[in-house]
Amino acid sequence: MFNINNLLRENIKTLKPYSSARDEFKGEASVYLDANENSLGSPLTKWYNRYPDPLQWKVKEALAAIKKVEPTNIFLGNGSDECIDVLFRSFCEPKKDNVIICPPTYGMYEVSANINDVIIKKAPLTEDFQLDLIHLENLVDANTKIIWICSPNNPTGNSINRTDIEALLNNFNGLVVIDEAYINFAKQKSFVQELNEYPNLVILQTLSKAWGLAALRLGMAFASKEIIEVLNKVKPPYNINQATQDLVLKALEEVGQVNDMIKELVDMRNALTDVILQIPIVEKVYPSDANFILVKIKEARKVYEFLLTRGIVVRDRSNVKLCEDCLRITVGTEKENTLLVDALASYIQ
Repeated sequence: MFNINNLLRENIKTLKPYSSARDEFKGEASVYLDANENSLGSPLTKWYNRYPDPLQWKVKEALAAIKKVEPTNIFLGNGSDECIDVLFRSFCEPKKDNVIICPPTYGMYEVSANINDVIIKKAPLTEDFQLDLIHLENLVDANTKIIWICSPNNPTGNSINRTDIEALLNNFNGLVVIDEAYINFAKQKSFVQELNEYPNLVILQTLSKAWGLAALRLGMAFASKEIIEVLNKVKPPYNINQATQDLVLKALEEVGQVNDMIKELVDMRNALTDVILQIPIVEKVYPSDANFILVKIKEARKVYEFLLTRGIVVRDRSNVKLCEDCLRITVGTEKENTLLVDALASYIQ
């Protein structure tokens, strides 16, 4: 059975988090003399001299209405990368515990594990980029704390079979973290609505992709209230700045516009796939549920370098296992996609 206390690092169980001025007083006042801020203001039109809400309640309430969860089920990080790091720091004892990743996958899981001195075990995806459940099961031991699943997966673009993820959630007593950074572009529904069914479930999402807010660096983790409380203990006190909170709140009012952008990007992704498949040097375009496509192409590195001479930057994934001779191509604007296709056509002439 899942028990959060069996997963937590020993020092985290008794950790007393830093108590900031804005933690100790949460109400409204007319005179703030508690946080050693500059009372004369700041050199900007909008004053940013006051510390932001350390738990970002207004943003969480707005997100909760959109995601149909409680605000207490949401953790906000300085990008999803902070969410990843805080999960490692909360649950994985350095040099002792291990996590499982399923390459090819998002590289920050391994980077963050290495930074936190956590042992990494690898269960590579199958040839069709799905989970190898038998390999995963064989890797799990008493010190396995987290299994990381990226769905839709980066760099392959496909969604992971839902029944396979459910099998992990039902049979693994550690945390199953599903990174849904690209979920808005997929037909498969999010696992966010399954939080009440799986106490060991953590879902990561971001405003960097579908919402087009990569520069603001806001990542989200959705989990049980008890897991969120742990993450809030471990995070820095003011990890989301006020400017980001203000701009995110404004953006969250535009759900309709974002949905329109998602539809347009998916249509362009499908059109780009069809056109690129007609190029003779292209061997395969893998099915994608993201805002990018993975293209298997002859002499991928040479093509990559040729595109650079045309001022076009894609991602060379040739050195990644199972992605040999592959380029990862983000769906651009209609003009950018045309420039890409024209450049590929000129390469073979």
